[in-house]
Amino acid sequence: MGLFDRLFGTSKKEKQPDVRFGRYSDSYKAKENYKNWDLAIEKFEAGDPLAAYEAFFAYLADPSEQNVSFERKEDAIHFEILQGSKKVTGVATAEKVTAESVIVKCDSLNVGFMRQLLEKNYLLRHSRLALANNDDALIKFDTSALDGSPYKLYYALKEVATNADKQDDLLLDKFPMVHPVNNSHIKELAAPEKEVKFNYLTQQIKQTLDYVNSGKLDKDKYAGGMAYLWLGLTYKLDYLLKPEGAVMEMLEKNHHSYFAKDNKPPREKNIFIQKNFEKILERSKEEVFKELYRVTSTFGITSSTNHERIQGMIDHELPNMDWYKDNGHDEIALSVPGYIAGYSTFYYAVPQPVRELFHLFYEITEPEFFSALGFTFNYYDPVKKKLDKGEIKDEIKDIVKSNREQFPDLNPDMGTLNFDSLVEFAKSYMIMIRNMKVIKAS
Repeated sequence: MGLFDRLFGTSKKEKQPDVRFGRYSDSYKAKENYKNWDLAIEKFEAGDPLAAYEAFFAYLADPSEQNVSFERKEDAIHFEILQGSKKVTGVATAEKVTAESVIVKCDSLNVGFMRQLLEKNYLLRHSRLALANNDDALIKFDTSALDGSPYKLYYALKEVATNADKQDDLLLDKFPMVHPVNNSHIKELAAPEKEVKFNYLTQQIKQTLDYVNSGKLDKDKYAGGMAYLWLGLTYKLDYLLKPEGAVMEMLEKNHHSYFAKDNKPPREKNIFIQKNFEKILERSKEEVFKELYRVTSTFGITSSTNHERIQGMIDHELPNMDWYKDNGHDEIALSVPGYIAGYSTFYYAVPQPVRELFHLFYEITEPEFFSALGFTFNYYDPVKKKLDKGEIKDEIKDIVKSNREQFPDLNPDMGTLNFDSLVEFAKSYMIMIRNMKVIKAS
């Protein structure tokens, strides 16, 4: 069973719901894509920009996403790139490359709207925000072919695509005189799936708020433990729900605010995150429903990393769960391995088998959520508080088998797993991942 099947809905035993999880990454490309990248560089350096651009767009294309289309007509390549709710269109010739994405349709303009565009424009490196003749807001990029290497095109088109995708939901949420445009390719989620995700979102936030405010642990004295709770929740909701728009923005603010080098103490950062979650609870069901939809992507926003970085993170963070585990604070103890899995999938494109094992971690530790979505596996019974040792081991074996060709030395030691409780299992599971050999075949 491959990554796409495992993460996006096909079980080894039976058909599972078609639900997607986690942030899209363009780091998991096929060998053919990388051959096209090499060809693009070769053709560009040989002075054949059109051939280089054809190979470049073939490199970007992901057949499982159907994210890129392009066609060469005489002396020009017309292309279309999908990123989230937005569409980037452009033309590449032997002299010039141009691309643009219309972000929102505007009935009128006001000072606040124009100020926000101006502020965002200042942060762009390759492209620029602009107004069309009909006052619609768009983001544009152009370059001469002489200066338009595949490297430059990749980062410039990524900037256009990801910024257009992010800004449309934020502008639509804030300004009533703007409307969506060019989003016919997005796919609405079924109402029952939205309902499950909305209920999970609110239930998880309320549950964490209740725990933090219960007084079981002093929030100031144990600010580090509270941080694990809030950040683990942030990454879990981002991974499992894949929200767009304002909710996604607030989750990202949680991450960036906590790791900002601003000399603020953890207690103050925790307060900011808590208030952010309270703001999410204030959003109506209708507002949240609008931000739950399926998108097609071309560019990932996470960067690739090796297993050594994940090993270092586990070594650094996992011992912090021991005091909470030994003193009966299971909620915080579990949030430590949850933080490790969540941060890794939020911030990095980890090696494929590690990503699959982190996904399995969520399947095991969030059984009610997956069951509500219609998934039929039962790795953990939350009522009996019992783990299914055989099913978990079988799934790990399947992950190893599906990744054996690319990672021939993959060797998770399942004999070290502790099934006595969910907390003990979570710790031993992270240690198992930490001790694996994850070396990609050359």
